[in-house]
Amino acid sequence: MPGTNGGPATPRGAEADHGGGESPADPGGLVIETRALTKRYGKHLAVDRLDLGVPEGSVFGFLGPNGSGKTTTIRMLMGLIEPTSGTARVLGRPMPRAARTVLPQVGALIEGPALYGFLSGRDNLLRYDSADPAADPRTRRRRAEAALDRVGLTAAAGKKAKAYSLGMKQRLGLAAALLQPRRLLVLDEPTNGLDPQGMREIRTLVRELAAEGTTVFLSSHLLDEIEQVCTHAAVMTRGRLITQGPVADLAAGARGRLVVTTPDPGEAARVLKERGVADLVVTEERVTGEPPGKDAAGRDTDLADLNAALVAAGVRVRGFGLERASLEDAFVALTGEGFDVAG
Repeated sequence: MPGTNGGPATPRGAEADHGGGESPADPGGLVIETRALTKRYGKHLAVDRLDLGVPEGSVFGFLGPNGSGKTTTIRMLMGLIEPTSGTARVLGRPMPRAARTVLPQVGALIEGPALYGFLSGRDNLLRYDSADPAADPRTRRRRAEAALDRVGLTAAAGKKAKAYSLGMKQRLGLAAALLQPRRLLVLDEPTNGLDPQGMREIRTLVRELAAEGTTVFLSSHLLDEIEQVCTHAAVMTRGRLITQGPVADLAAGARGRLVVTTPDPGEAARVLKERGVADLVVTEERVTGEPPGKDAAGRDTDLADLNAALVAAGVRVRGFGLERASLEDAFVALTGEGFDVAG
């Protein structure tokens, strides 16, 4: 597992796991499970009693603004730092105690890859592979070439890593995580530094890995990235878990935006504002806004009444309805905060 020190991550003080009655993750169970996981740095509470469950076979998005506790959580899960309190289990075993059993089954890219700048991309992978005691040296070069090809770095394999762009370094770190088949892949902001085409390629690769049976745990501050590739997600803010579940369910929990198509957008916006529609956006023949919540009697506002009000005011309504709620809508509804959508 490429860690932060240029080689496989082996936590200090990690002991070999001799069983102790622990069983591996059951098929269809949880590959990551935390209970009240907490990390403090002095008076700063970085992660606050986190209860997280990552289903086997999922592409799980770990979503939150920069500084929300995502990387700290990942470092605890991988045994790189000790929690202040609480527990973490990965592949059914306690971390960090079972690190030597668990980590060979996990590929990870955390806080960017640690590379030897004076070595080529290919030689970096060969060095990573040689540090794995389970890796067959007879097939080392074949594995390295396959990993380079998978992340689109074959043409640059002979170039020294110090000459790589940030995006190329991210790709090389991902290739290192893919040298061996993994049950779990943990990626911390994997599209950092990539151009739009590179981001699409990484999303495609993640989908392929999931189709092959690998569980992918993907942290990001980009809502659009999570919504496009993930089956499940958890939302963090200020070190606390706000919600988690299937992405479709999270989005379904928020109301979509009201959309009115009309050649009279100015008048439509005036009427909608009077009726409590917020966050209005007016374009040439389209008005969108946040539907009003409950009326004075505590009842949900009837959208048909809004449509009737527009017609009564002489607005020529060509289209009227709700757009499907996005993950961004759900996040704003849960936290009241804005968020990066696509970087």
